Amino acid sequence: MGKDIKKRQVKNRSLLRPPQKHPHWVTILHSPLHFSSSRPISAMRSSSARAWQELLALLCSVWLWVGAAQRTGPTPTAQSQGPRLKFRLAGYPRKHNEGRIEVFYNEEWGTICDDDFTLANAHVLCRHLGFVAATGWAHSAKYGKGVGRVWLDNVNCGGSERSIVDCKSRGWGNSDCSHEEDAGVICKDERIPGYVDSNVIEAEQNQVEELRLRPVVSAARKRLPVTEGVVEVRYKEGWAQICDEGWNPKNSRVVCGMMGFPAEKKANRNFYKRLKRAAKIKSRSPGPGARPVSKARPKHKHREDFGVPKRLYLERQQLSYRLHSVACTGNEVHISMCPFEFYKGNATAACKGGMPAVVSCTPGPLFTTGSAPKKQQQRQQQQGQQRVRLKGGAKPGEGRVEVLKNSEWGTVCDDRWNLLTASVVCRELGFGSAKEALTGARMGQGMGPIHMNEVQCTGSEKSLWSCPYKNITAEDCKHAEDAGVRCNIPYMGYETTIRLSGGRSRFEGRVEVALGTGSSGGPTWGLICGDGWGTLEAMVACRQLGLGFANHGLQETWYWDASNVTEMVLSGVRCAGHEMALSHCQHHGNSLNCKRTGTRFAAGVICSETASDLLLHAPLVQETAYIEDRPLHMLYCAAEENCLSSTARNANWPYGHRRLLRFSSQIHNNGRADFRPKAGRHSWVWHECHRHYHSMDIFTHYDLLTPNGTKVAEGHKASFCLEDTECQEDVAKRYECANFGEQGITVGCWDLYRHDIDCQWIDITDVRPGNYILQVVINPNYEVAESDFTNNAMKCNCKYDGHRIWVHNCHIGDAFSEEANKRFEQYPGQLNNQIV
Repeated sequence: MGKDIKKRQVKNRSLLRPPQKHPHWVTILHSPLHFSSSRPISAMRSSSARAWQELLALLCSVWLWVGAAQRTGPTPTAQSQGPRLKFRLAGYPRKHNEGRIEVFYNEEWGTICDDDFTLANAHVLCRHLGFVAATGWAHSAKYGKGVGRVWLDNVNCGGSERSIVDCKSRGWGNSDCSHEEDAGVICKDERIPGYVDSNVIEAEQNQVEELRLRPVVSAARKRLPVTEGVVEVRYKEGWAQICDEGWNPKNSRVVCGMMGFPAEKKANRNFYKRLKRAAKIKSRSPGPGARPVSKARPKHKHREDFGVPKRLYLERQQLSYRLHSVACTGNEVHISMCPFEFYKGNATAACKGGMPAVVSCTPGPLFTTGSAPKKQQQRQQQQGQQRVRLKGGAKPGEGRVEVLKNSEWGTVCDDRWNLLTASVVCRELGFGSAKEALTGARMGQGMGPIHMNEVQCTGSEKSLWSCPYKNITAEDCKHAEDAGVRCNIPYMGYETTIRLSGGRSRFEGRVEVALGTGSSGGPTWGLICGDGWGTLEAMVACRQLGLGFANHGLQETWYWDASNVTEMVLSGVRCAGHEMALSHCQHHGNSLNCKRTGTRFAAGVICSETASDLLLHAPLVQETAYIEDRPLHMLYCAAEENCLSSTARNANWPYGHRRLLRFSSQIHNNGRADFRPKAGRHSWVWHECHRHYHSMDIFTHYDLLTPNGTKVAEGHKASFCLEDTECQEDVAKRYECANFGEQGITVGCWDLYRHDIDCQWIDITDVRPGNYILQVVINPNYEVAESDFTNNAMKCNCKYDGHRIWVHNCHIGDAFSEEANKRFEQYPGQLNNQIV
């Protein structure tokens, strides 16, 4: 009886023991009961049993009541219903708080389908994993395809559920998905307080997440990008090496791709062997009290260069090998996809017959230092125009994939689009392997033809055109399925020389740049003069900060005056918009020339992860163009808004007429954010004659040019009404001008300016008969930021005989190949909305 009671005591204590963050509970549960020895044993046993039962009942009620009052985080496993569940993150490439979500159900690991997946689902799953919340989620097997069952499909959580089993779904194992639709989650890197990590977070303990190239000579560390060095993998809190036994160029190709380089080159292994010997000699050198080692004789040049006088990295770090027997095929996008083995036990004694693996990479044209870029540019010109490009990305190495076929640029359909195919694109353009193969027009929709579908590369091809693909038909794909990529690019450290201060969030603030070194050894920070600062400069600043696109470039920032930095250090900044850093733009250098030097006039930015992208529907211009002789008495309002040529002032008003070239404009927003006018409703300008508001003074430029580029007639259109005239099937209208409504163009919608609207013309009264080029430029003054300004101009050939006009061959400025554009006109023309 006594033994039974004791067993029940131990069992009940183990069942009732609360989490360790409540020590007062532990004290109560571990306090022994004291019995008087004067009482009979049998009475003591029976009273002891009753006492324990009463105490256990009391403690259970207290514990349940207190537990209900406490705010507790979700448990790592869902056991409330059905079998025991476990969750883990898996896949590649990834960090510890992101990955493919896998669930252990019915004694088998499986995945979750991305159908109807939402951020609310990710919140619930991240809490299962011990993280406080989710910051994002991924679809289409971003972290690689899983194996086994697809356990859940069409999961629909509200976000507050304690367990994924409380969310709606099709039921366990009921799915029509393949592993190409495996969902992933990105969790906030913050653990739930008091969380006990009994869950399986990693897919396996032995995996490679992060990799770097470590230069071995201190001078090389200052040069960016690092193109050569010892390959190291992240291990626990530090870095470990890879044994080079069996290392081959295919392994180097994979590493270089991860580092953002398109190709590998042979490294001087003997150099590193000598370096290793020099490090050993240094490590065996006498201490400070001994006689110094004499310098080596000149004939031993390697000893003089790499011995005691030189600072070496190899000598400063104990080698700790983590991997060996790496055997990549060369086409992998990440080294974790290659076969390899981990060292077990004492890794410092490993790799006796070898040394750390060393890799040397060839940088792409954008990241080549010195005079090499000019040589590569010359080589590219000799080879002809590239047949692949990226459009709509916020930074180099990302964007919508476009290909050149029959002298016309078009897009690629995302059917069967994967990392291997995306990597071919990335390497062809001078970047590394692909980080992401984007589907569903994630980089905005293109216009024009869709040239390729179901592209299937092996990863070794030199060009996307070398891969098997299917020709497209009208039924196969739409631009909503345009494929995109995010490529690995080399680390350049540009973000270390710029920062924002005073803003309400990390996406906005006054721009501060680092120039030189201060007395404390750190960088000296200063402000940028706001004179001339605009959208293009803000685009470069946001790109350098890694914050996407610019919403606004601000010339006054008095409302962000929260920093102790007060000195202007940079002025005259002029950017083309494509630069990777402000230091690549034109500026006054050391000769500061700023009219307004007060801190309130320092430059600022508001950045955004997405941006709009406007394009003119060229065929409609061609279809609707005609000439009208309009009486002057009907043009008073147009004259007030300067929509006629300057000679109209000398006309005999109200008699006579003006000859107008009229056409319709249909302006699409194919970007990833709504196009909104820069000015709010409070600052719109009322025009009494036309009785409407202007939200942008100049929204469109219309020009008639001679073939040699001389402007013979011009017009402009203010945006008196930016609204959603029509939208794609699955897009709802958001902007309407009626009743002083909000103006803008929604993503997937277009605004139509009909030919019969005032100012929708060019005044050609003074133009002589001949051949001309009609040019229309949207958002010509960059008043509103867009993801791509190079497609804002449209051009047409025009033939005018003095009575009639023939408009033909209308196209977006960058829609044709360079050769086709040369045939189109005799001068380079305005391919974008920058005056050439």
